[in-house]
Amino acid sequence: MLPNDPLLCLLILLAALLYASVGHAGASGYLAAMALYGIAPAAMKPAALCLNVLVASIASYKFIRARAFSWSIFQPLALTSIPFAYLGGLWSVADHTFKILIGLVLIFAAWRSFIQSNPQQRDQQTQPPSNWVLYLAGALLGLLSGLTGVGGGIFLSPLLLLMGWAPTRVISGISALFILVNSIAGLLGLFASGKPIPLDWLQNNLPWLAIAAAAGGWLGAEMGSKRLSIPVIRKVLSLVLLVAGGKMLLTA
Repeated sequence: MLPNDPLLCLLILLAALLYASVGHAGASGYLAAMALYGIAPAAMKPAALCLNVLVASIASYKFIRARAFSWSIFQPLALTSIPFAYLGGLWSVADHTFKILIGLVLIFAAWRSFIQSNPQQRDQQTQPPSNWVLYLAGALLGLLSGLTGVGGGIFLSPLLLLMGWAPTRVISGISALFILVNSIAGLLGLFASGKPIPLDWLQNNLPWLAIAAAAGGWLGAEMGSKRLSIPVIRKVLSLVLLVAGGKMLLTA
Protein backbone atom coordinates (compact mmCIF):
# COMPACT_ATOMS: atom_id res chain seq x y z
CA MET A 1 0.00 0.00 0.00
CA LEU A 2 1.43 3.34 -1.04
CA PRO A 3 1.63 6.24 1.42
CA ASN A 4 -1.20 8.79 1.28
CA ASP A 5 0.63 10.70 -1.46
CA PRO A 6 3.54 9.41 -3.59
CA LEU A 7 4.99 12.91 -3.31
CA LEU A 8 6.06 11.94 0.21
CA CYS A 9 8.31 9.26 -1.29
CA LEU A 10 9.83 11.86 -3.60
CA LEU A 11 10.50 14.20 -0.69
CA ILE A 12 12.14 11.35 1.22
CA LEU A 13 14.30 10.51 -1.82
CA LEU A 14 15.44 14.11 -2.24
CA ALA A 15 16.19 14.47 1.47
CA ALA A 16 18.26 11.27 1.45
CA LEU A 17 20.18 12.40 -1.65
CA LEU A 18 20.95 15.83 -0.20
CA TYR A 19 21.94 14.63 3.25
CA ALA A 20 23.90 11.54 2.17
CA SER A 21 26.12 13.69 -0.06
CA VAL A 22 27.63 15.16 3.13
CA GLY A 23 27.63 11.92 5.14
CA HIS A 24 24.30 12.53 6.89
CA ALA A 25 21.29 10.23 6.86
CA GLY A 26 18.44 12.73 6.55
CA ALA A 27 16.39 12.34 9.74
CA SER A 28 15.69 16.08 9.96
CA GLY A 29 14.49 16.07 6.37
CA TYR A 30 12.34 12.97 6.89
CA LEU A 31 10.76 14.46 9.99
CA ALA A 32 10.01 17.70 8.14
CA ALA A 33 8.47 15.84 5.19
CA MET A 34 6.31 13.64 7.42
CA ALA A 35 5.21 16.66 9.44
CA LEU A 36 3.94 18.29 6.23
CA TYR A 37 1.67 15.28 5.72
CA GLY A 38 0.32 15.35 9.25
CA ILE A 39 1.75 11.96 10.19
CA ALA A 40 1.37 11.24 13.88
CA PRO A 41 4.45 12.11 15.98
CA ALA A 42 4.40 8.59 17.44
CA ALA A 43 5.12 7.25 13.94
CA MET A 44 7.54 9.95 12.84
CA LYS A 45 10.40 9.26 15.26
CA PRO A 46 10.70 5.47 14.71
CA ALA A 47 10.24 5.91 10.95
CA ALA A 48 12.96 8.57 10.77
CA LEU A 49 15.36 6.46 12.83
CA CYS A 50 14.74 3.38 10.66
CA LEU A 51 15.39 5.38 7.49
CA ASN A 52 18.48 6.83 9.17
CA VAL A 53 19.88 3.35 9.80
CA LEU A 54 19.36 2.43 6.16
CA VAL A 55 20.84 5.57 4.59
CA ALA A 56 23.68 5.84 7.13
CA SER A 57 24.65 2.24 6.33
CA ILE A 58 24.91 3.11 2.65
CA ALA A 59 26.81 6.35 3.30
CA SER A 60 29.21 4.64 5.74
CA TYR A 61 30.05 1.99 3.17
CA LYS A 62 30.63 4.57 0.43
CA PHE A 63 32.80 6.96 2.45
CA ILE A 64 34.87 4.24 4.17
CA ARG A 65 35.46 2.55 0.83
CA ALA A 66 36.64 5.90 -0.56
CA ARG A 67 39.01 6.17 2.46
CA ALA A 68 37.28 9.34 3.64
CA PHE A 69 37.25 8.27 7.27
CA SER A 70 39.25 8.34 10.53
CA TRP A 71 38.95 5.50 13.03
CA SER A 72 41.06 7.40 15.58
CA ILE A 73 38.46 10.17 15.79
CA PHE A 74 35.40 7.97 15.39
CA GLN A 75 36.15 5.40 18.10
CA PRO A 76 36.25 7.74 21.14
CA LEU A 77 33.15 9.57 19.89
CA ALA A 78 31.21 6.34 19.39
CA LEU A 79 32.26 4.80 22.71
CA THR A 80 30.41 7.43 24.76
CA SER A 81 27.75 8.46 22.26
CA ILE A 82 26.10 5.02 21.96
CA PRO A 83 24.98 4.63 25.61
CA PHE A 84 23.94 8.28 25.80
CA ALA A 85 21.93 7.99 22.57
CA TYR A 86 20.16 5.01 24.13
CA LEU A 87 19.37 7.09 27.23
CA GLY A 88 18.14 9.94 25.06
CA GLY A 89 15.80 7.56 23.26
CA LEU A 90 14.23 6.66 26.60
CA TRP A 91 13.37 10.29 27.38
CA SER A 92 10.84 12.68 25.89
CA VAL A 93 11.56 16.31 25.04
CA ALA A 94 8.76 18.79 25.64
CA ASP A 95 10.76 21.96 26.33
CA HIS A 96 10.44 24.32 23.35
CA THR A 97 13.40 26.38 24.61
CA PHE A 98 15.64 23.36 24.01
CA LYS A 99 14.62 23.18 20.35
CA ILE A 100 14.99 26.92 19.86
CA LEU A 101 18.56 26.86 21.18
CA ILE A 102 19.49 23.86 19.02
CA GLY A 103 17.88 25.50 15.98
CA LEU A 104 19.86 28.71 16.45
CA VAL A 105 23.11 26.79 16.88
CA LEU A 106 22.50 24.86 13.64
CA ILE A 107 21.68 28.03 11.72
CA PHE A 108 24.87 29.66 12.99
CA ALA A 109 26.83 26.58 11.90
CA ALA A 110 25.16 26.76 8.47
CA TRP A 111 26.30 30.37 8.10
CA ARG A 112 29.87 29.50 9.09
CA SER A 113 29.96 26.56 6.68
CA PHE A 114 28.67 28.73 3.83
CA ILE A 115 31.18 31.56 4.26
CA GLN A 116 33.99 28.99 4.27
CA SER A 117 32.85 27.48 0.95
CA ASN A 118 34.35 29.89 -1.60
CA PRO A 119 35.92 28.19 -4.65
CA GLN A 120 39.45 28.91 -3.40
CA GLN A 121 38.73 27.37 0.01
CA ARG A 122 40.83 24.34 0.83
CA ASP A 123 41.00 22.23 3.94
CA GLN A 124 43.45 23.85 6.33
CA GLN A 125 45.84 21.89 8.50
CA THR A 126 43.75 19.86 10.92
CA GLN A 127 44.59 18.79 14.46
CA PRO A 128 42.49 16.11 16.19
CA PRO A 129 41.82 16.82 19.88
CA SER A 130 42.76 14.57 22.78
CA ASN A 131 40.63 11.50 23.40
CA TRP A 132 39.01 12.90 26.55
CA VAL A 133 37.63 15.82 24.52
CA LEU A 134 36.20 13.36 22.01
CA TYR A 135 34.70 11.25 24.84
CA LEU A 136 32.94 14.32 26.22
CA ALA A 137 31.76 15.45 22.78
CA GLY A 138 30.47 11.95 22.01
CA ALA A 139 28.42 11.80 25.21
CA LEU A 140 26.81 15.19 24.57
CA LEU A 141 26.12 14.52 20.90
CA GLY A 142 24.76 11.04 21.62
CA LEU A 143 22.33 12.44 24.17
CA LEU A 144 21.16 15.11 21.71
CA SER A 145 20.77 12.41 19.07
CA GLY A 146 18.51 10.26 21.23
CA LEU A 147 16.49 13.21 22.52
CA THR A 148 15.74 14.73 19.12
CA GLY A 149 15.32 11.53 17.08
CA VAL A 150 18.11 12.35 14.64
CA GLY A 151 21.38 10.50 14.17
CA GLY A 152 23.68 13.10 15.73
CA GLY A 153 25.69 13.87 12.60
CA ILE A 154 23.77 17.10 12.20
CA PHE A 155 25.55 18.22 15.40
CA LEU A 156 28.86 16.40 14.83
CA SER A 157 29.71 17.76 11.37
CA PRO A 158 29.65 21.47 12.29
CA LEU A 159 31.62 20.74 15.49
CA LEU A 160 34.39 18.90 13.62
CA LEU A 161 34.42 21.48 10.83
CA LEU A 162 34.43 24.60 13.00
CA MET A 163 37.07 23.18 15.37
CA GLY A 164 39.27 22.00 12.48
CA TRP A 165 39.55 18.47 13.84
CA ALA A 166 39.40 16.69 10.45
CA PRO A 167 39.32 17.39 6.68
CA THR A 168 35.90 18.08 5.17
CA ARG A 169 35.43 14.80 3.31
CA VAL A 170 36.69 12.78 6.29
CA ILE A 171 34.16 14.62 8.47
CA SER A 172 31.43 13.32 6.18
CA GLY A 173 32.67 9.75 6.57
CA ILE A 174 32.94 10.00 10.35
CA SER A 175 29.44 11.51 10.54
CA ALA A 176 27.94 8.71 8.46
CA LEU A 177 29.10 5.90 10.76
CA PHE A 178 28.42 8.03 13.86
CA ILE A 179 24.83 8.49 12.69
CA LEU A 180 24.48 4.77 12.04
CA VAL A 181 25.52 3.59 15.51
CA ASN A 182 23.57 6.33 17.29
CA SER A 183 20.43 5.76 15.23
CA ILE A 184 20.52 2.08 16.17
CA ALA A 185 21.04 2.97 19.85
CA GLY A 186 18.27 5.58 19.76
CA LEU A 187 15.90 3.13 18.08
CA LEU A 188 16.61 0.48 20.71
CA GLY A 189 16.02 3.05 23.44
CA LEU A 190 12.73 4.08 21.85
CA PHE A 191 11.44 0.51 21.76
CA ALA A 192 12.68 -0.14 25.30
CA SER A 193 10.88 2.94 26.60
CA GLY A 194 7.48 1.27 26.22
CA LYS A 195 6.04 4.24 24.32
CA PRO A 196 3.19 3.30 21.94
CA ILE A 197 4.49 2.75 18.40
CA PRO A 198 2.03 2.45 15.45
CA LEU A 199 3.40 -0.79 14.00
CA ASP A 200 0.56 -1.11 11.46
CA TRP A 201 1.42 2.27 9.93
CA LEU A 202 5.11 1.38 9.82
CA GLN A 203 4.45 -2.01 8.19
CA ASN A 204 2.25 -0.44 5.50
CA ASN A 205 4.32 2.63 4.70
CA LEU A 206 7.92 2.18 5.81
CA PRO A 207 8.94 -0.25 3.01
CA TRP A 208 7.99 2.31 0.33
CA LEU A 209 9.74 5.12 2.15
CA ALA A 210 12.79 2.88 2.62
CA ILE A 211 13.04 2.22 -1.13
CA ALA A 212 12.95 5.97 -1.80
CA ALA A 213 15.51 6.68 0.92
CA ALA A 214 17.86 3.93 -0.29
CA ALA A 215 17.80 5.25 -3.87
CA GLY A 216 18.48 8.81 -2.78
CA GLY A 217 21.07 7.76 -0.21
CA TRP A 218 23.05 5.65 -2.68
CA LEU A 219 23.23 8.42 -5.25
CA GLY A 220 24.02 11.13 -2.69
CA ALA A 221 26.76 9.11 -0.97
CA GLU A 222 28.30 8.22 -4.32
CA MET A 223 28.56 11.90 -5.26
CA GLY A 224 29.76 13.06 -1.85
CA SER A 225 32.43 10.40 -1.35
CA LYS A 226 34.01 10.70 -4.81
CA ARG A 227 32.74 13.50 -7.03
CA LEU A 228 31.79 16.67 -5.17
CA SER A 229 34.48 19.27 -4.52
CA ILE A 230 35.20 20.53 -1.00
CA PRO A 231 33.51 23.94 -1.59
CA VAL A 232 30.39 22.20 -2.95
CA ILE A 233 30.29 19.81 0.02
CA ARG A 234 30.47 22.76 2.41
CA LYS A 235 27.67 24.58 0.58
CA VAL A 236 25.49 21.49 0.67
CA LEU A 237 26.32 21.04 4.35
CA SER A 238 25.28 24.64 5.03
CA LEU A 239 21.94 23.98 3.32
CA VAL A 240 21.43 20.77 5.33
CA LEU A 241 22.19 22.58 8.59
CA LEU A 242 19.88 25.46 7.64
CA VAL A 243 17.00 23.05 6.93
CA ALA A 244 17.61 21.20 10.19
CA GLY A 245 17.84 24.42 12.19
CA GLY A 246 14.70 25.80 10.59
CA LYS A 247 12.85 22.58 11.35
CA MET A 248 13.87 22.82 15.02
CA LEU A 249 12.61 26.40 15.27
CA LEU A 250 9.32 25.69 13.47
CA THR A 251 8.51 22.72 15.69
CA ALA A 252 9.52 24.42 18.96
